[in-house]
Amino acid sequence: MPLVLASASPRRRALLEALSLRFTVVAAAGDGPVSSTDPGKRVLGHAWFKAHEVAKDHPSAWILAADTLVFGAGEFFPKPQNREHAGEMLERLIALGVHQVWTGTWLLSPQGDEFQHLESAEVSFAPIPCAERESYLDGVEWADKAGAYAIQGWAGQYTTLLEGEFDTVVGLSKTAIFALFEQAGLSPAAFRR
Repeated sequence: MPLVLASASPRRRALLEALSLRFTVVAAAGDGPVSSTDPGKRVLGHAWFKAHEVAKDHPSAWILAADTLVFGAGEFFPKPQNREHAGEMLERLIALGVHQVWTGTWLLSPQGDEFQHLESAEVSFAPIPCAERESYLDGVEWADKAGAYAIQGWAGQYTTLLEGEFDTVVGLSKTAIFALFEQAGLSPAAFRR
């Protein structure tokens, strides 16, 4: 059966590859409208939008979509617009001490059946020496990442996972994938290489 990952994220792609799943990648055109001020509802809304956008051109495939956001003290930390924005977000996350990362995952069947999974994790951010922070911002790792950081990258030395799964913070967990397959009555073997 064809499986389409509705995301251009190399991290999500790597997570599916680690499970030896056979899939193609078709990036959705954006996240869709902001649907809620609740972080769980917002990531699920974005995942729903991505799944349905890609399904328009791939009606005979199973579509897997996900969205991840960083949230703390009632504030959303999106993908940074530029270097300055990335620096401001890092400073704010450090000041908060602890923040949440939410990932919503959506599975859409060729028949239109829909399955969803929501999970969150808590992450703490330690202070980053000014020179190291500036060096990081001079690079490109912060680009296209919610909260301007990746826990599996350079920022990992300053972050601690307090609660939840590491892969939830990366952007797509094995737990979510298997939970969705179970909801849909699917065996991962159906998509294995």
